Amino acid sequence: MITIYTTPSCSSCRKAKKWLDEHRVPYQEKNLFNHPISIKDIDLMLENAENGFEDIISTRSKIFKEMSLDVEDMKISELKQFIIDYPSVLKRPIIIDGEKMQVGYNDEEIRVFIPKRLRDLIMCVDCPSGETRDYQTALERYFEEIHSE
Repeated sequence: MITIYTTPSCSSCRKAKKWLDEHRVPYQEKNLFNHPISIKDIDLMLENAENGFEDIISTRSKIFKEMSLDVEDMKISELKQFIIDYPSVLKRPIIIDGEKMQVGYNDEEIRVFIPKRLRDLIMCVDCPSGETRDYQTALERYFEEIHSE
């Protein structure tokens, strides 16, 4: 199941949720202000981050400047607790599914979350030899299959 970490005022979060809804991709939303983030959530993000904390936090956020903090001077446990105390320092949205993670919204990159069956339809895996299928046709067939289930 896809988990998407959001905040209400985030336009990129709204775009990501709209894309997931339009493609009927199920997800669990965790609003960072209404649903307290946990160490487990942060660990999951870090497991999928190529560059550690740098990928998930915005050191340019107001709170870092107000508190004159330097990430390099903080212990990992301190930084995790800081994120729990001030979840607004996280970049948004953060979308995670298994070993796939996207930070922010990108029209092309979000396609990694397309369900396998839809990918198979797009790639025309079950088509007769030489036949192709455009994306819109594949999407319509996918929705028909979902609706009939």
